[in-house]
Amino acid sequence: MPRVAVDAMGGDFAPQAVVEGVLEALEAFSDLTILLVGQPEKIHPYLKRRRVKRLEIIEASQVVSMDEAPIGALRAKPDSSIRRAFDLVKNGEAEAVVSAGNSGAVVATGLFVLGRLSGVSRPAIATVLPTVKENAVLIDAGANVDCKPHHLLQFAFMGAVFAKEILSRTNPKVGLLSIGEEGGKGNTLVKRTHKLLSSSTLNYVGNIEGRDIYRGEVDVIVCDGFVGNVCLKLSEGLAEALMAMMLDEVRRKRSAQLGFALARKALMNFKRRIDWRERGGAPLLGVEGVVIIGHGRSDARAIRNAIRTARDFIQQEVVVRLKEALSELASPSGVAS
Repeated sequence: MPRVAVDAMGGDFAPQAVVEGVLEALEAFSDLTILLVGQPEKIHPYLKRRRVKRLEIIEASQVVSMDEAPIGALRAKPDSSIRRAFDLVKNGEAEAVVSAGNSGAVVATGLFVLGRLSGVSRPAIATVLPTVKENAVLIDAGANVDCKPHHLLQFAFMGAVFAKEILSRTNPKVGLLSIGEEGGKGNTLVKRTHKLLSSSTLNYVGNIEGRDIYRGEVDVIVCDGFVGNVCLKLSEGLAEALMAMMLDEVRRKRSAQLGFALARKALMNFKRRIDWRERGGAPLLGVEGVVIIGHGRSDARAIRNAIRTARDFIQQEVVVRLKEALSELASPSGVAS
């Protein structure tokens, strides 16, 4: 039975949203045990003092705020809910960590406590984006703002494993995000990475532009964390703006209200497709364990889905698959000379 350590104190709406999400996850997934890490006196009121099967409360006396410096928090708060959650994985008491807290602190603590997989210089955040065809993986979504070509090559291999194991793509197509489709376009980082990817064993299809992200022509979109995070936040903001503008038009016109009523089911399905809460959280790939980073604004539904993602990663043995892919990268056939 998968055991997931959940940071009860992380996120803008913690601990209430986290506790409610945990309860939803336990109800939805009968093959799951959750270790809820945090301050018991703040957790119990949302449990209504009742005992819940397959749920354990693990005490952590300290909380890392959303605006704290990651390294400072790691050093100054050894008994934080984030640190205790990672310790549970390190000690074999849990197989995954889920946190919607300070993402920098989550990344830093994951590196410090769990360590990197062999062959990984820098772990990366992979996030799922909806497209007009099937979902795609964007990597890196914010863990590394300054990268070298070999970092992006590693991201590509890890993203391909994600697409294969979680999105069920047989031979994932990998694209490098650039300002033009031609191999000579882009900055120095992109040009050098293009050469590495072209010589790799990956199913690399070349450069793609920003407008191609949502066309669904590739399964894995590779970029550095600065560009990836801008893309991610822009996408989230655009999705929310589109829904707000659509509802505004509906409120203004009676004919639009009728049309909305007739198309309500389709519009609700569309909303679910673009809603980041449906995906819950993004995995940190490249560390010795399963780590799912939730959005700071996570509500109960987002927490439940982040826990579902952690469960899927455990059951699909994604970390084992990553090790296999990275060993291929390290072999002479991984990248042609």
